[in-house]
Amino acid sequence: MKYIVSRMNPVFKQLVKLEGSTKKRRACGLTILDGVHLINSYYDKLGAPSRLITNESGCKNTEIKKLLMLNKSQKVDVFLLSDVLFREISPVKTPVGVIALAPIPKPSDILVHKNKCFYALLESIQDPGNLGSILRSASLAGVSDVFLSEGCADAWSPKTLRAAMGAHFMLRIYEQSNLVKVAKEFKGKVIATTLETNKSLYKTCLTGPTAFVFGNEGLGLSNTMLKATNEQVVIPMVYKAESLNVAATAAICFFEKVRQSQ
Repeated sequence: MKYIVSRMNPVFKQLVKLEGSTKKRRACGLTILDGVHLINSYYDKLGAPSRLITNESGCKNTEIKKLLMLNKSQKVDVFLLSDVLFREISPVKTPVGVIALAPIPKPSDILVHKNKCFYALLESIQDPGNLGSILRSASLAGVSDVFLSEGCADAWSPKTLRAAMGAHFMLRIYEQSNLVKVAKEFKGKVIATTLETNKSLYKTCLTGPTAFVFGNEGLGLSNTMLKATNEQVVIPMVYKAESLNVAATAAICFFEKVRQSQ
């Protein structure tokens, strides 16, 4: 275990930059995983991260001790920080006591079922919590590929990763995608939800190849993206409301397809 006692340490400085900068994460191809659950998920799906970083309090935690023991066989560098320094790099106000520096996987690194043809196309989803929730629902419903337009929140930010709870490592994620091109090339139904139609989601056949398209929290889908879809549906609601939260909408759509495929 290597000790970091100074803010001038190059590893500490790198972690500070990666925690706060999308540009830095993309340039380095690295992100920060916060907590035992995310780190274990990464181990299970992709192998060992690049580095583990813990603090004095974390070394006393039973789960973190097990993680450090597992790490011995992987020969990954482990760094120990004081509680004060650790709080400066932790993405949460109350740190669990362990983070990992990990390579951002390429879509080709993620194993999905070869016969899956279930996509999610996300246009300008700006809230990392919403994006993470959508990814979590997508992975549990069997979505294989997720395409994000320019203007979406960073899929690999610590906040998005925490909200997704390990879903990233079960999905092929493509950032800064041309969604119109993806929609036009998709061999199946490309479906958007809108309040401008009477066709119910529940009366739409979803058993074949399906791509759901979801838009910005405030503005919804652009007209260009709507025109690229070949089917538009509405989620029936008991009471009239402006709209559902985009993460809730996505979850309902994904699991209606799961229900129909049972």
